Parts: sequence; C-alpha cells; structure tokens
Amino acid sequence: MKVIAIIGARPQFIKHFPFEKACDGKLDLVTIHTGQHYDENMSAVFFEQLGMKKPDYMLNVGSGNHGAQTAKMMVEIEEVLLKEKPNGVVVYGDTNSTLAGALVASKIHVPVFHIEAGLRSFNKKMPEEINRILTDHVSNCLFTPSTTATKNLEKEGIFKNVFEVGDIMKDLVFYIKDKNLLIETSAKNSYYYATIHRPYNTDKKERLSYVLGVLNKLNEPVVMSLHPRTRNNAKLFGLDLEAYKNINFIEPQSYIDNLSYLNDSKGLITDSGGMQKEAYWLKKKCVTIRTETEWVETLKNNGNVLLFEDLNNLNKEIQNQCEMWDVLLYGNGNSSTMIVEKILNY
Repeated sequence: MKVIAIIGARPQFIKHFPFEKACDGKLDLVTIHTGQHYDENMSAVFFEQLGMKKPDYMLNVGSGNHGAQTAKMMVEIEEVLLKEKPNGVVVYGDTNSTLAGALVASKIHVPVFHIEAGLRSFNKKMPEEINRILTDHVSNCLFTPSTTATKNLEKEGIFKNVFEVGDIMKDLVFYIKDKNLLIETSAKNSYYYATIHRPYNTDKKERLSYVLGVLNKLNEPVVMSLHPRTRNNAKLFGLDLEAYKNINFIEPQSYIDNLSYLNDSKGLITDSGGMQKEAYWLKKKCVTIRTETEWVETLKNNGNVLLFEDLNNLNKEIQNQCEMWDVLLYGNGNSSTMIVEKILNY
C-alpha cells in the first residue's frame, strides 16, 4: 500500500519522523516537501541526527501570499499524485501545505488522512484555523489528539472514521528523551526560555516593543530564540536588541537544541502552538502570549496560562507552578503506531 505524506514546515518534520518510523515495513511511504519553509540549519537535525529519509520530492515553493503559495503547491502536488498513484495522502496539522495536499487529493479521489485533526482556536483571523477546518471537512480518516478535538468534529457533523490516537509530537519528545539526545545548556534552571513570532506580537512596533520590554523586566534572565520574522521587524522598527540587558537573544535552534533549552529552563514564554505541549510534557510552566489556544487541555491545573493585552502579571504567572501534571495528556507516546494500523485497516 503506497501512501504519500506531505510536509512543508518545521512542525511537520516533528510529526513526520515518528510516522515514518512506524511505516517501516508496513507502508510504502513517499514524501513530498513543498518547501513552504525550509531552513537547513533547523531541518538538518532530522536527517543527520535522527536519520529521517530525505524527501522523495522537493518542490521549493518558498514563501509568498497565501493564494499564490497554496495554488503553486496544488499544481505541483497534483503532478506528483497523478504520477505516483498513491492509495492515500497523509497531511499534518494546519499549514498551507496541509490544505494544498488535502484539496488536491480529495479532488482526484485519493483518500486523505489528516493527522492532528479537530483542533480549533475559534479565531478565523488565523490562517491556520481556516486550513484546519477545510482540511478536516475533506478528509477520509481523521486522527485527533484529544477528546476535545473529537468533540469539535462532532459539532461540525463529522463522525465517521474519527480516531482519537493522542498527539504524534509526544512520540518524538519521548523518543529523544529515551535516546538521551537532549544536550545540557550552560545555565541550567536559571533562565526563562522565550519564542515569539506570530504577526499579532511582532508586526507592530508598539506591540513588539511592549513584549520585549516586559521580558526585560522579569525576575530571571531570558533566553530568546529569535525567529527571523521577529528579528527583521525589530530591525525595521529601529529597536536596539542590545538595549534589552535581561534578554540573551540566540539564533533559531534545531529541534533537539530547542527542546534542550526548554528542558533546562525554569519556564516557557511563547506564542507557539506545539511548544505549549512540549513544555507540558517536560513539566515546565508555560505562559502563552495569545488570547486563545488550540491546546486547551494544557490550561488544566495551571500548566499553561494565557496572557495577551495586559502582560503585567507575566512575572507572577511564570512563577506560579502547575498543581499536578497529567502524564497521559495527549496519549502515551505511541500515536504513530496506532495511526499506521488505522490506515492499513482503512
């Protein structure tokens, strides 16, 4: 049975690696990398340290406006699907690559298998929300990470072939911990780790200056992995990053290095989606600089907290520890095996 998996951004590498391992000897897996986002330094770890196979097709679509980018992906993905004639197409998460793959496959009647289905932020200003809703509604098999996600689908009338399998990202976090691949940073447990990249936190000078100013006043030093968007906007706005003496700005990190910085920190401050879960699994308090989260379960017992308009309580919240960690949150780290079995049964 031949299945094509479509990846296009760093979070999809994280989800694809466990799936690729689970497919070994069970499915003929062909991989398309759309090139939506590609950074050799950030991606190399998957190929060099983890031994992930190089994509069979590299489309090099690159960045661009949503319409042009998605359309270009659709044209090129369709050519590959018509050539390869797969039995199914696997898409991950909620990027433009996800939507492009799902639309093309559904229109030429190839079954779509959506990993990380059912997530909803209920904020349609986020392009990811549009992508995930549309992808779910054309998918043939939907793999949800939680009961909340499953219920979201039921509210939209999707009941058939919905499987609650946990979160495939947990498979990789556990794999890296079990293989002792985490590195030790130079300042263990003496800093907060921060990643800020979303447009509503970085695209206006006043907002970006406010966020950095609050981080600069925290009771502990901050190590901040500087996303290209954040760095570029800071330069555009004339913000002198060296003026923020409490923040150590570092380059974007590879997956394992990023996880290591998080693991050695006293807590996480982020607007990322996936890192909220990683912080929870590593038992690190998280403050999410957003008004909503798709991962509502992480909010239980104060493992994660949302702050946005007023960040004055950030110092208090990051120190306010979780009352009790749920070790089975989003599954037991065996999602990829369950997904492969369901695809074979389908």
